[in-house]
Amino acid sequence: MQYAPTLSRDELITFATQTYFASVDAKDMAATLACFHDEALFTVQTSFTTHAGKAEIERMFVDFFGAWETIVHRDFTCTVDETNGRIAASFIADLTAADGSVTSLTNTNFWRLRDGRFQEVHVYMSGANVLV
Repeated sequence: MQYAPTLSRDELITFATQTYFASVDAKDMAATLACFHDEALFTVQTSFTTHAGKAEIERMFVDFFGAWETIVHRDFTCTVDETNGRIAASFIADLTAADGSVTSLTNTNFWRLRDGRFQEVHVYMSGANVLV
């Protein structure tokens, strides 16, 4: 199903790279979840894992936030389909554990938005799935 676009190209980029990832990097659960519709789907394509609905997505983020001391998403390259309210971004995710070890992933996310929030998220991850 296609949804009517509500955000411009620049707004889509800002929402994905600044609103969403800044909330994730700050481990701000309320702000992170505000980016999703109640019945959103979050799929890690490279591990065949899907989290359906905000409750499952929240549980995923509780585990993710708890597993890492710091989370940094950076170096975004975005491709935007403004007409259809979709955006893709390739980026680096640097995850620092309590012992100081760093896991760096090169990921690509594909988002479909409805009414200015994520309806679907599809993640392609370069390493082991950290979003289980």
